[in-house]
Order: sequence, then structure tokens, then C-alpha cells
Amino acid sequence: MKTLIIDDEPLAQDVIETYVSQMPNLELVGKCLNAFEANEKLKSNDIDLIFLDIQMPEINGIDFLKSLSNPPLVIFTTAFSEHAVEGFELNAVDYLLKPISIDRFMKAVNKAEEVFKKKGASSNITESDEYMYVKADKKLIRVNFADIIYIEGLKDYVMIKLANSRIITLQTMKSLEEKLPSKYFKRIHRSYIMNTKKIKAVMGNMVEVIEKGEPKHIPIGKNYRDDLLSIINEKRL
Repeated sequence: MKTLIIDDEPLAQDVIETYVSQMPNLELVGKCLNAFEANEKLKSNDIDLIFLDIQMPEINGIDFLKSLSNPPLVIFTTAFSEHAVEGFELNAVDYLLKPISIDRFMKAVNKAEEVFKKKGASSNITESDEYMYVKADKKLIRVNFADIIYIEGLKDYVMIKLANSRIITLQTMKSLEEKLPSKYFKRIHRSYIMNTKKIKAVMGNMVEVIEKGEPKHIPIGKNYRDDLLSIINEKRL
């Protein structure tokens, strides 16, 4: 991903530049001290990802991002936490608080790469995206992805919950997760994979789905919460 750093503090720029140099999936195109420099860089370069400070002179990072008609992916880098909600409402990939640790930086970059790959993928659904076959009851059963509500891990088995039935198959969660189209399915817990189109509501650490006409609540694991919320925020009004 071609990357641009926008920050009015040279020391902060240097820290991010050092981190970027350690990421094989990033290529630094330039560094800018303000929104005006950044605007010119964006006009003359194809930028995939910007690291954007918020508190800058004349035009802050929030207003600068709002001014862009077709912005690249954005990771905010700031010393202030009060803009976090507004940042995510602008579809920022992540929001990093200074001083930024290398492990937190890496996590944000990995999230950006996942979004970047999804953007590059074709939006057209191919035949292979629509269904799979799973072995159960001594036969191969066709399962349409659109019919899956969620998948629950049961030790060496998984339970695939459909609208009006369920299928239990000898399978690991990891192997099944790899076969599912990532644009629809998301691991939200060590024991659950969710069809994101079936989520009716998010409440604290739970998601709500409708099962047999009744609401059912499924837990969100601590390690999966940020990734799920990034998807929810993309559709948030």
C-alpha cells in the first residue's frame, strides 16, 4: 500500500516513518506537515493509505478528510482521544493514540490491508461465492451461504445454523472459516462465526440475530470486537 504521513510534528513523523519502514506491505510516498501539502501530494500520487494527525494548524485532520471527495484509507494518529467517535464515523480504519507502540501500529496496518484487499476484489458474486458442500449424515449437503445465520464450534464438530434447520459436521472452525467468503462472514468469538448480513443489532458485547422468529444473542469475543466494529462502522449513519 502506498502510504502518506500527515503530521505537523517532525518527531511524530519520524516515529511513524520508522514503523512504516518495518512493514513489508507499506511503501512510504511522502511526509506532509499540513493539509495543504497533503492535498498536493494526493493530487500527484496514487495513495492507498494515509496516517493522519488531527490537531494541525489552519485545517485539522478531521476537516481535511471531510474535504476529500474520494479519500484513501485513513488511520488517525493523535494525542487526543475525544475525536475517536467522529473519526470512526468518517470510516477511518483505526484510531491510534500517541505515543504509538509498534504492536498497536502493526494491528492497525493489518486492518487496513484487509480493507484494501476487499476493495481490490471484484464486487461481483461468482458461482463459487454462493455455496459449499459439507459432509453430514453420510452425505454431502449443499449449503447456500445466504442461508447461514451463524456457525458454532462444538469441540471437534461445528454446527451450521440455517433459517429452519441446522447441520452438524466434523470440521474445525479454522478450516471452515478459510472456506467462507470473508466479505460476508466474520469470526466474532472463539466459538462463533457470524454471517454479518444476519446481524439485527449490536448491544455491548453481544450481537442479536433472529432464530426461529425469536431474538438470539451471541457473544462478541474481546479479541474480535475491534474487527467487527470496523465493519459495523462502515455502514453506520
